Amino acid sequence: MNRDTQRAKAEAFRAMHDRSRILVLPNAWDAMSARVIEEAGARAIATTSAGVAFSVGYPDGEAMPRDEMIAAIARIARVVTVPVSADIESGFAHDARELAETVRRVIDAGAVGINLEDRIHDGAPSLYDLEVGVRRVRAAREAADSSGVPIVINARTDVYLLAIGEADTRFEHAVRRANAYRKAGADCLFIPAVTRRADVERIVPALEGPLNLLVAPGIPPVPELERLGVARLSVGTRLTLGAMSTLRNTVAELLSTGTCESTLEGATTYAEANHLMASRRS
Repeated sequence: MNRDTQRAKAEAFRAMHDRSRILVLPNAWDAMSARVIEEAGARAIATTSAGVAFSVGYPDGEAMPRDEMIAAIARIARVVTVPVSADIESGFAHDARELAETVRRVIDAGAVGINLEDRIHDGAPSLYDLEVGVRRVRAAREAADSSGVPIVINARTDVYLLAIGEADTRFEHAVRRANAYRKAGADCLFIPAVTRRADVERIVPALEGPLNLLVAPGIPPVPELERLGVARLSVGTRLTLGAMSTLRNTVAELLSTGTCESTLEGATTYAEANHLMASRRS
């Protein structure tokens, strides 16, 4: 992908966060799933770190080699024309220099956005100190700017997801982190594990940038989230797990009864799948 095309995609992706219409981002884990998602009408695609890791034989949590993660992003970006945002977890990096290198390589792979967590993936679940988290967002922003591609940085804080601190302190803690990341150069602010309507109503006006939420049990439906001012909704690993569940159930049926009827009704045909991949446009 040439840089002019990539810059145009990045700007188009940024415009999707203007809160005039919620951006629903289905998460792909390989080229085939990306093409299916694009063909279904998605305006943009995000990768899922867990789904990508599972697809190449590793658990989630920066266990897969960085090179494999970047190669998967490149395959996804190659086969679709819509913008692709890459879930790079915490950057597969322990310092700002390594993080900047990851960002540059992900841009070279064709991504026009990233998710960047403030979670430390070594040992017990914990978050980087706020000052360190800010430096990491700033390093990602500087790396993107120096590349000439104005990627959309979706800065994620896992205060709610990891249940950091007492429950009544999480709102202020998460908002403080998110707003600091916004000042450091983030375009969108991701707070997974927020599902209650009352929490959404409280968080949206407290943030200094667009809010990204994650699909989870109990979260309001998309139209209501849009009315509440949520800018972006990620599906995360749910599509990957759904595909795994279908495969498991089909194989169990085949091995126990000798049939695979569950895969036949409404199934994509070989010809349709082959045409879908042959008709990739980038």
